[in-house]
Amino acid sequence: MEASTSLGGTMPQNKKSSFIKWALILSIAIVINLFVTYVVQVLYPMPDFTKFCPEKQVNRVIDTEEQCVSVGGQWNENDMKGSPTAPQPAGFCDATFTCQKQFTESTSMYNRNVFVVFIVAGIALLLGSVFLSGAEAVSLGLSFGGVLALIVGSVRYWSDMNDFLRVILLGIALAGLIYVAWKKFHD
Repeated sequence: MEASTSLGGTMPQNKKSSFIKWALILSIAIVINLFVTYVVQVLYPMPDFTKFCPEKQVNRVIDTEEQCVSVGGQWNENDMKGSPTAPQPAGFCDATFTCQKQFTESTSMYNRNVFVVFIVAGIALLLGSVFLSGAEAVSLGLSFGGVLALIVGSVRYWSDMNDFLRVILLGIALAGLIYVAWKKFHD
């Protein structure tokens, strides 16, 4: 039996069914990860830069090292002499040096915690897919969703992650994927 397509042609029923199955599988994988992302965002909001470095309504020029250090900034000496007609200032101040550092540390901790949530979700989804082997589309959707969660969590924390932890994580991910593949496709 053949089904009509919108372009006037026909598509065999099994190809249509296969297309719908894969659309559902990918949809499950994507929506699960969006769900986890927004649950994290609602329950554990990302650090806000303005909480660490409040915006001031009036910003004054900071032209001395003492003024800079007193606001938590980092003074940078200017080693350029300039020309006699256009002398260079003695240096410049990065007034957000201290608060930026605190924000970066807080963001790194946040990314680590979100990484843990995504890794746990990814592992749970992969394990869940093994137990739902009777419902192929759901099982594959959970499998892809689990792999995607592992990728999203890892990418989010990768730049802050210790090299040793990267090796461990990749080893665990590889072992888990081989295990799931073996359980699902072993004849």
